[in-house]
This record gives sequence, C-alpha cells and structure tokens, in this order.
Amino acid sequence: MQIDGVEIEDTFAEGFDIYVSKFLITGATEKFARIAADETVGFGSSVIMCPAEAGIDRYLPPTVTPDGRPGYVVMVCHPKKDDLEHQLLERIGQCVLTAPTTAVFDDMGAEADEKLKIGFKLKYFGDGYEKEGTVAGRTVYKIPIMSGEFVIEGELGIKRGVAGGNFFVMAENQTAALVGAEVAVDAIKDVEGTITPFPGGIVASGSKVGSNKYKFMAATTNEKFCPSLCDEVEGDIPEGIKGIYEIVIDGVSEAAVKKAMKVGVAAAVKVPGVKRIYAGNYGGTLGAYQIWLKDLI
Repeated sequence: MQIDGVEIEDTFAEGFDIYVSKFLITGATEKFARIAADETVGFGSSVIMCPAEAGIDRYLPPTVTPDGRPGYVVMVCHPKKDDLEHQLLERIGQCVLTAPTTAVFDDMGAEADEKLKIGFKLKYFGDGYEKEGTVAGRTVYKIPIMSGEFVIEGELGIKRGVAGGNFFVMAENQTAALVGAEVAVDAIKDVEGTITPFPGGIVASGSKVGSNKYKFMAATTNEKFCPSLCDEVEGDIPEGIKGIYEIVIDGVSEAAVKKAMKVGVAAAVKVPGVKRIYAGNYGGTLGAYQIWLKDLI
C-alpha cells in the first residue's frame, strides 16, 4: 500500500495498558507556565529506564482556564498506579511548586476512572499555614510561599490509557527522515489527549528488549534498524534507506493514539525523500492493542 508514493508496511504498532494523569499548569505568563511544564515532564521518555513517561498535551489560553491565566496541560504515564501517584507528588512538588507564579488544576474531569489526593497531600508543605479554598467551583489548597500562594486542586484524576503507539519514518537520507519526523510530531500536537514523550517527540535510538551479548542490559540498540550496520547485520531496512526515526505515542485511549498515528503518518509521507512507514511490535507478546498501519489509511 502506498500514500503519495510512500510505501506503508503491512504491520502494526503494539500498544499496552498504562495509567495516565492529565493536569493543567497555569502561570502569570505563558513563559512561566511553559517553564514549569517543561520541568515537570523532564526525564520522561521511556519507562524502560525513566521513572515515568511524560509530555505536554496542549496549550490553553486564559479564556478557558479555571484561574484565567495561560497554561499547559501535561500528561504523566506509568504502568503501575502507585508509582504514578508517587511521580505526581514528586514532579509537582519539585517542579511546579518551586516554579514562579504557578498553579495546578485537574484536566481529566469526567474522563477519570478515579481521583488521587495529590493536592491534599502536597498541602502539608504549608506546615499548618495552608488553607482550603475554591477556584471556579473547584476545591483547592492554598500553600503560602515566599512569592505569595501556590494553588493546587485537591484531587487529580487518573485513568487507564494506552502506551506504545508508534511508527518509523524511513527515508533516503537522515535529513529527510528527521524532517518527516518533525512534521509528524507537529501534526500530533493538535491531537488532544496524546503525547510524544521522547526528546522533541522523536526517537533516535530505537531499542529492543534485552541484549544479544550483554545479559545485564534491559534494552539495547535495535541493530536490525541501524543503517550503519546494513553490511554487518541481516536486518529489516529496505534498499536505499539511509535514515530512520521513530515516533512513540501515549494517549488517554486507543482511539486517541490511533488518531495521532494517523495524522502523524499523513504529515510524514508528504516530505520529499521519505520512502517508507513502518511500525514496531513484539509479535503481540507485549500488549493487548494491535494498531495496524493499513487500518489508519
């Protein structure tokens, strides 16, 4: 199957269950909200070695936020609910509470499967001087700090989501592959409820589980997709492919991940030099979701 002359491989991305929290960070200015959001989602590319997968979902203007200030919705994901709660407490406590002018509000709303008392627990930083209040009908805690008050909603929602959506952009050279990956990530930014957690949304170092040689390694390079090893390894790289990047997607639902993959692929195939779209899987052994590329077209 082809789109715009680009071959679409007859394969699937293998998604798996993950817990997701989605919350809003506001600030006095868009700049300060973005700084806090960037800090919050740092070191969040892959749970293979990172404590969580995390990324920015979308920007919200002051006209639609609870406190009338600009903000960013961020998502933090983890396979284990208790570990996700721990990450929320640490990331908000260390990266948002410490940032100038910030506040935190739930963005999961009615989508949530359950609520975690993140704000209620963080209020104790106030050392007894914290106060309960309301903002736009939401129960919040106001924690006194040097610059004024840090405001956080008492409970943040979480739900079951899907992680591991992915596709590979294969091109005739590295530059074309990189541009194809960039425009794909830019398109995915408009899909609410999804993140591309790797740096800039792009995976440069696709990996496989375990190692062919080093038993102490949890993951190692996926040599079958390394263009520099074509003369040494019998791999899965078609002739003429010299550059490959992967896009990994987490979302609040399978439908959201599918939509993100669809718009990402549609954007990537329009870049000159992109020759093939592939997807990574473990033959169905990793997760319950098989998202076939052909079904997205």
